[in-house]
Amino acid sequence: MNKATISYKSKNILIEKLEKQSNIEVINEKSFFSKLFSKKEYADIYFHSGTLDDKSLQNIKNSKMTIVNSFSIKKDIIDEIENLNEKIEVIYPCINLKNQNMQEIKTKKFEELKIDLEYKVIFFTAKNFKTSGVKEFLDICSNLNYEKFKIIIAGTNQQINSLKFQLNKYNNLQEKLILLEDHKNIDEIFMISDIFVLPTYNKSFSSNILKAMFYENVVFVTTQNDAKEVVDVFATMSNPSDSSTAFKIDAILNSQNDLELIKKQNKDLAQEFRLESNLLKINSIIENV
Repeated sequence: MNKATISYKSKNILIEKLEKQSNIEVINEKSFFSKLFSKKEYADIYFHSGTLDDKSLQNIKNSKMTIVNSFSIKKDIIDEIENLNEKIEVIYPCINLKNQNMQEIKTKKFEELKIDLEYKVIFFTAKNFKTSGVKEFLDICSNLNYEKFKIIIAGTNQQINSLKFQLNKYNNLQEKLILLEDHKNIDEIFMISDIFVLPTYNKSFSSNILKAMFYENVVFVTTQNDAKEVVDVFATMSNPSDSSTAFKIDAILNSQNDLELIKKQNKDLAQEFRLESNLLKINSIIENV
């Protein structure tokens, strides 16, 4: 097995797994004084994420291979640095989730949350409610004609308290809304929900889209977000306020067959992003660097 050095801008579960491999050495950031008296060392493989700043560009130029998590980021790099197409590989974010008895969890959780089993659940959660489109999410839900659904919004105590001040304009949703503060197991909510909607303004790939797909949700995400690359065109929103989204959700909720078919397709697709699959991809790259 070939040995390789790696460096990264931010750690993820794939890098954590790689660090445990005997053929991998991590090049850590040097101290200020070390930088002054030693030559800059670049890794064989650089994992890029986030802003394309000068430091990132130097790592990309000097590494043998750069790994990014979307084709959108790859394009941004190629626009900035010519002739790098062959030195950039796309590996989408990975999920490390276990299959569980979701029907059993759903029955128990519905009872706990006092949701009738006939009802469908539309879910929203994010690290930043505002930039992830919580207002737009509520606007979409308020325009639904389907009757038997509940809305779950999960976040921190601070997020939920701030949101409560914005709910006066959504009187038609008051009886449908369930707000969860600091919920211990967000995965459970993904398991019991039917539709996950993320009308986000953020570009960075939302791993929640993959998690929702794995737990058999129909998903909707904006074209602004890099996660658009792994979903069907039907599941993309042209912008966070895309008026067609409510019509699409209504259509799915009114067709149990379509709902179950899309759920299954999403589950099957999400299997491609398991940690094990991504490890195989990156180790194949290491062998050829």
